[in-house]
Amino acid sequence: MTSPPAIGARAPYASDPRQSRGRRAAEPDSPTRSPFQRDRDRIIHSGAFRRLQYKTQVFIYHEGDHYRTRLTHSLEVAQIARSICRVMRLDEDLGEALALAHDLGHTCFGHAGEDALDHKMAPFGGFDHNAQTLRILTKLEKRFAEFDGLNLTWETLEGVVKHNGPLVDAGGKPLKGDGPLPAAIVEYMAEQDLELATHAGPEAQVAALADDIAYNNHDIDDGLRAGLFRLDDLRDLPLVGEVLCAVEAKYPGIGRERTAHETVRALIGRMVDDVLTESRRRLAALDPRTVGDIRRHHSPVISFSPAMAEQDRALKAFLWSRMYRHDRVNRMTSKARRCVRDLFDLLLAEPQCLPADWAKRAEGPGTARTARLVADFIAGMTDRFAIEEHARLFDISVTT
Repeated sequence: MTSPPAIGARAPYASDPRQSRGRRAAEPDSPTRSPFQRDRDRIIHSGAFRRLQYKTQVFIYHEGDHYRTRLTHSLEVAQIARSICRVMRLDEDLGEALALAHDLGHTCFGHAGEDALDHKMAPFGGFDHNAQTLRILTKLEKRFAEFDGLNLTWETLEGVVKHNGPLVDAGGKPLKGDGPLPAAIVEYMAEQDLELATHAGPEAQVAALADDIAYNNHDIDDGLRAGLFRLDDLRDLPLVGEVLCAVEAKYPGIGRERTAHETVRALIGRMVDDVLTESRRRLAALDPRTVGDIRRHHSPVISFSPAMAEQDRALKAFLWSRMYRHDRVNRMTSKARRCVRDLFDLLLAEPQCLPADWAKRAEGPGTARTARLVADFIAGMTDRFAIEEHARLFDISVTT
């Protein structure tokens, strides 16, 4: 039996919970858990995390029990992130917390729902799922007596906001898009500086790569299960075709389902190994002594190799054309966009149709404050609730 790799003490450039910059609202330390472990546990126990069970990645929730949801995806990302952090001697609990939190701000109906809500919110500052995650973690979750949100550590909030890289340049100019930063991030920055011009710590960079690895490979699995493409369609893809052929040579005649699973399993292993090899190379070149060295570096330290990044792009292009733009998916996402648009238009014009505890916070029809309230309400919906709420509001025969 092969022994697992020996894991040493925490690397000097890892995030150290004993050196955390703390929480916005001061709290006594836990006698049994590190600050990052408490963050992870608060995320798991949040209402937003539970709702991920009925928020979808690509397929609407009622299309089958075997397709990924935001919840199962987040758990898979957390497993990959924790494994990478362990081998690289980073803080596993912070990596896991960031992986579990990264999709909390997504709307119902996957990216179709987000696109529809962003379009409707364009006159009111737009909608961004990363900013919505920050809003959930710092304001919308109302579980504690002494503060709104979950009162997470600075490191967790920084990682949520910056896991894909800096948001502004050294002069404060936004790096992505032509517009300003999302309002939720600007508002929070007035209370706590998340240092938007630097990269996030290494655990957040791991979580971002783990997300990429998980959704690409598991979308292969879901796409095959849904019949949107076949195993034979993967043969010409770089890396994927090579791994598929190796699986078939090693396990001839095991059937399509087992072949698909073994291929996805091997692909995840290849990608994780590549991240470990490339990241070690970059770390050796940088020789960071503190986590600050990682943040201040001009590029990510946790990364795919250039060759793997190219193979990853080829896989994304395949999934874009063969899965995300498949006619079955197009029809479903068209319905989803209409559902979100209908809900937004009605509730913005008639905020009295919101549930009572939401309606009392509305400012009036058509205002920016009401628009953000409606966006919060819709963004928190599961697929199932959005479908049912649309029927309640638009189908005159539905009364409850």
